Amino acid sequence: MILLIILLVLLAAFTAVFLIRIVELRSGGTSAVVRVLPSPKSEGWRHGVIRYRDESLDFYRLSRLIPGPSVRLNRQTAEIESRRRPDGGELDLMDSSVTIVGVQAGGTHYEFGFERGALTAFLAWIESRPPRRARRRSRWNL
Repeated sequence: MILLIILLVLLAAFTAVFLIRIVELRSGGTSAVVRVLPSPKSEGWRHGVIRYRDESLDFYRLSRLIPGPSVRLNRQTAEIESRRRPDGGELDLMDSSVTIVGVQAGGTHYEFGFERGALTAFLAWIESRPPRRARRRSRWNL
């Protein structure tokens, strides 16, 4: 009986952590689907939330309980490679209005599926990065 109670308490705690993580992620960030390439066509897509930081983009998979981002892109090394519309089996996962953007960062290739507003935010984040040779000013290097 004690073992059953311990298992129920652990299950309740696990469920609470999972629900808190989902609520926290959905409350702040931009929803997107992401996959790491190479992947077979229409496979490997993961739903999640993107949060933009000064120097990186963090993607948090909704189905992952481990703290921290599933994917982190460095803003200085991220380069847009392609744009396309979903086709074939991808239309089962996302709307035809979604734009799929191919991105290369740090030697890894990704595809991001963005709705119109999310695509605008992503492009603005990439395009507004400081030049690679720019150095952030602080009181120590004036």
